[in-house]
Amino acid sequence: MRLAIFVRKLCWRSSNSPTGYATSAAFPFQVSALSKLFDATRVIVECSAPDNRAGETYFTGRNLSVVPLSKMPTSVFWRRLALPVWLMRNGVTMVREVARADAVYAVLLGDIGVLGMFLAFAMRKRLFVRHSNNWFQQKTFMERFERWFLERIAGGRNVVLATGESDERPSSRNPNIGWIFATSLTERELQTHAVQRRTLLSQRLRLIVVARQEMAKGTDILLKSLSLVREKLPSVVLDVVGDGSALPKLKRIADELQLQTSVIFHGLANHRQVMDLLQHADLFCLPTEESEGFTKAILEALSCGLPVVTVRLPVFLRLIDSRCGVLIDERTPEALATAITWCLTDRDRYQKMSREAIQTARSYSLERWCNTVHELLETAWGPLQGESAENNHLAHLSSSTRT
Repeated sequence: MRLAIFVRKLCWRSSNSPTGYATSAAFPFQVSALSKLFDATRVIVECSAPDNRAGETYFTGRNLSVVPLSKMPTSVFWRRLALPVWLMRNGVTMVREVARADAVYAVLLGDIGVLGMFLAFAMRKRLFVRHSNNWFQQKTFMERFERWFLERIAGGRNVVLATGESDERPSSRNPNIGWIFATSLTERELQTHAVQRRTLLSQRLRLIVVARQEMAKGTDILLKSLSLVREKLPSVVLDVVGDGSALPKLKRIADELQLQTSVIFHGLANHRQVMDLLQHADLFCLPTEESEGFTKAILEALSCGLPVVTVRLPVFLRLIDSRCGVLIDERTPEALATAITWCLTDRDRYQKMSREAIQTARSYSLERWCNTVHELLETAWGPLQGESAENNHLAHLSSSTRT
């Protein structure tokens, strides 16, 4: 079976990559895992000019190829304005790729995934959709429409998963929508990074935040809390990892608070660089107001034995509790500083949280993610390899009749 993946992830041409393409995100690890399930896989994604950037992550996998689309502006406003012209240039390619595929995987984290989903549905292709934003909070008309649409199509050959975890199913209107966590960590990585942490008040303590640096992520609150934390723990420093439109403002805030020697802005980092920084940190902090479907950076921090301080949001309730971190009720510098100090001033408590963080992360391996997806897709579509699309469908119907 041939799979087409539609996703909004900016990539670029790379002469070092086996497929000729690379990106800075960890998404290629999931793509590589999925490619092992299918006869052939094609990733339809925006691409910029050749770059060969340092620390890039290559698209690799079994019979995997990348189909480049032209790059659109990153700004939401300009992106919407550019969309009609962009579709004139890329629409034929997208239609052709859906027509050639036996199944389509659409990641709803932007317009390309949505367009792929609509094309696949219109052309009656097997459809796998992963909703990557917050399932419970839709801020725009398009986000509300996406959820409405998914609740009406889920079931049968349309496999729909919301990214996150909860004891309750995502939708009371359609029980066919299930949960799926997000991860890029293999079982081997989970074992390699699992280091029990110890904190000593005499040593230099490191806080870390890993996110796209937008104001909604709360790094400004973290910077303000750092001044309060340093009143009790003067050795504390902060690593800010990630690029984004808020980065210049965050640097100004750090200067105004006279934290130049206490804050390091690392900018954009790839998966390996992020994991290295996490291994040298003591506490992960993310006072975000945006509840993504499942924040992989938090899981990566837990895998390194880092306790986590974040906001009490529905998506974090299953992942973070008093055993491996602190959920704050108010996004204020004072509340965040209190939680940080509480985590770092009791050695026994910190070591216990570190141990529980490692145990929690072990449940979220890439292999488990892939096995879960594999079972769901084979239940809906039949065998994913070794037969033509028509024979797959007939075999699945025959199996369903026997049962």
